[in-house]
Amino acid sequence: MSLLPVENAIAAILRRVPAPVGESLPLGEAAGRVLLAPVLARHDQPPFNASAMDGYAVRAEDIAPGHSLAIIGMAQAGAGFAGSLRAGEAVRIFTGAPVPDGADAVIMQEDATLDGDRVAFSSQPQPGRNVRARGNDFAVGQTLIAVGVRLTPMQLAVAAAANASALSVSKRPRIALLATGDELELPGAVLGPDQIIASNSFGLAPLLAPYAQTVTDHGIARDQRDQLRARLVAILADEPDVLITTGGASVGDHDFVQEILLELGVTLDFWKINMRPGKPLMFGTVGKTLVFGLPGNPVSAMVTAIVFIKPALRAWLGLAPQIHWHLPLAAPTPPNTARRHFMRAQLLQTPTGPQALPISQTDSGHTSSMARADLLIVQPEHDPGRPAGAIVETIVVDAF
Repeated sequence: MSLLPVENAIAAILRRVPAPVGESLPLGEAAGRVLLAPVLARHDQPPFNASAMDGYAVRAEDIAPGHSLAIIGMAQAGAGFAGSLRAGEAVRIFTGAPVPDGADAVIMQEDATLDGDRVAFSSQPQPGRNVRARGNDFAVGQTLIAVGVRLTPMQLAVAAAANASALSVSKRPRIALLATGDELELPGAVLGPDQIIASNSFGLAPLLAPYAQTVTDHGIARDQRDQLRARLVAILADEPDVLITTGGASVGDHDFVQEILLELGVTLDFWKINMRPGKPLMFGTVGKTLVFGLPGNPVSAMVTAIVFIKPALRAWLGLAPQIHWHLPLAAPTPPNTARRHFMRAQLLQTPTGPQALPISQTDSGHTSSMARADLLIVQPEHDPGRPAGAIVETIVVDAF
């Protein structure tokens, strides 16, 4: 089977991703969720002409040097002045209070001189001074937050100000993880002479959790055909939205995952990608479940999840594709092979701006290098290598 180009693989996956489905959530539970219906203003903000200062509401035409006005009342936030302002009158007013009818300006209290129940001013205002006009912030029907936005605290505050008590957000998928391999033991185990620690699920689960309703780790299945088949049958019976296996995706005598998945009705869209690390990636579907078979190698598993699964989950939620940064290299890159290379790199903050520092350990066996990897440099096929300072495409590893 020929190796599939990366773009073709991503396109094939995205064709299988269903359209986003909405659910209504109370405003207080919507942080981090993706908006599926726009937030529209339900009222004008401010809902009245409001004072932007502590001071006095006046008619601008009444202000003249040496001339004082009669103070006829007070307006404060939540308790406006009930009457109307007439010639020669002023109302004591506080920030956020409704500007009384008849007034067209507010003079700040620092420019006022009191004399009993009268006040004079040292400045001459223009109409509209220190007045926030009705609807100045937003008006009824205005779109305040667009569809496809991941809701942050700032945006939730805007939604609350717009009087939205609940929001329509995208339903998140249920994800199932299964590691496979006779050699695997959980962290904390005493290793035998032929064993290694299973790490994939401990990286994949938090990587994918922000996009998911649940991420269920089904542990480790051994390379025994009947046991592996039984575990996969049980997982698929629960109809997760996404099933991710790690290991068993290659062509060894004990790599049963693909064979069993096909027996269980999975339609395989592709297997093997023209990339490194992560060539033996498979993808298919069974019913409503998207099935990803990732390599068992920890570096390959994490890289393929970032490059292929994260775009699928973003599409599931209605998010736009992740923006790739284009950064200067802090050091040169070596020549590349015929496979696209997703090279681990560090993000450096320099006096001239951020730069990408390639990590010299390019072999997928260097698991420890992931601890320093902030970025993946996307190195094209047959790339001759780039000098320091050259601009390269990068993927931010920890970006949503």
